[in-house]
Amino acid sequence: MWVLFAFGSALFAGMTAILAKLGLQKVDSDLATALRTAVVLLFSWLMVFLVGSEHTLALVSGRSLMFLILSGGATGASWLCYFKALQLGPVSRVTPIDKSSTILTILLAFLFLNEVPGTWKLIGLALLAAGTILMVQRRGGQETEQTGTGKSWIFYAVLSAVFAALTSILAKVGIQGIESNLGTAIRTIVVLVMAWGIVLLRKKQVNLHVIDRRSWFFIVFSGLATGFSWLCYYRALQEGPASVVVPVDKLSILVTIAFSRVFLRERLPKRALAGLLLVVGGTLLMLL
Repeated sequence: MWVLFAFGSALFAGMTAILAKLGLQKVDSDLATALRTAVVLLFSWLMVFLVGSEHTLALVSGRSLMFLILSGGATGASWLCYFKALQLGPVSRVTPIDKSSTILTILLAFLFLNEVPGTWKLIGLALLAAGTILMVQRRGGQETEQTGTGKSWIFYAVLSAVFAALTSILAKVGIQGIESNLGTAIRTIVVLVMAWGIVLLRKKQVNLHVIDRRSWFFIVFSGLATGFSWLCYYRALQEGPASVVVPVDKLSILVTIAFSRVFLRERLPKRALAGLLLVVGGTLLMLL
């Protein structure tokens, strides 16, 4: 059953990237992240009360709470970096770097969760790494010409991947013995505090009044898509091995690339298309 939740997480995560990109076009990325997190928080706690898991809050151990808080902090850092990268760079190139967090996640799962990768998984990791490189690289100065931002988005995308990998491992430990919806809701509180703390520290809240209706629409719906993705992801992570759940979730790249072509007109060169096939092939091999 956890496999279905993992695929559901991939679907909604893929939608999130495009909705967020559309909502970021005229809004500061930190402010948009804080607003999206507020939507996710409301949605996640609504689900907690719908399934009745609020009564188990007192049963959460100090150890689980600590790891949930740490994973929430890692998530907040990953989000801030990811949406900054999305604002500066093309979705079809930011997403592969972010999804490469699978490689680090499997390494951490081996070191701290004793999830030993088999032969197929190692081959899949190699294909994933090769595919990511092909998808990110472009010829000449095409990057600067297209975005006008140089390669600064790469820095944020790489940090996003690192923090995303830490999130998965910390969350895997934190949600053991806890109803998954409740674990997600607790983590989201940490992300919200972190996101709004940065907004207030940098005094970006003054830009709230300039957000137009279109941006509000995409920010809110990207938050809802994230909420659905999280609920599916952490349910799958609770029941299945992190070294398998994470690769399935990263198949969201297919949804993201397809949507970026339709809604953002981002064309995928043959080199990048070959990289995408390697990424997908490597991900599927890791499921064997």
